[in-house]
Amino acid sequence: MPDSCPAFQTLSVGELAKRAGVAVSTLHFYEAKGLIHSLRTEGNQRRYPRGVLRRVAVIKVAQRTGMPLTEIKQALSALPDDRAPSQQNWQDMSAAWRDDLDARIRRLTQLRDQLDGCIGCGCLSLTICPLRNPDDSLAAQGPGPRLLDEI
Repeated sequence: MPDSCPAFQTLSVGELAKRAGVAVSTLHFYEAKGLIHSLRTEGNQRRYPRGVLRRVAVIKVAQRTGMPLTEIKQALSALPDDRAPSQQNWQDMSAAWRDDLDARIRRLTQLRDQLDGCIGCGCLSLTICPLRNPDDSLAAQGPGPRLLDEI
């Protein structure tokens, strides 16, 4: 197929960055992390298949939900490299992420509700404060915010 056929056209890194609404450095980062792949010209310039536009859109949406790049990479690894993800591919990915997102929403909602009392008074030492840790009794359970991790 000739390169003039829209399905086979490639985009330079600058064109892809502009179309995707990201910085060139972001594309380089995504590529270094194995989230997207480019082709190389004889002059060693990056060229991206047009389908990478949709992959970048999927990455951006997933990042907005708080998905770690490792989980995004794992999900993208199930997609074909030779074409843009289909609607069915996206539905499969979003279904796989739904339980994790619901759990995150529950944790964040509970955290927000617990912080309201502390933020209102400005004191973390009240007897009723769910974040209170008298005498550092939670130190034996490990580092970090132990009560918050249980949310």
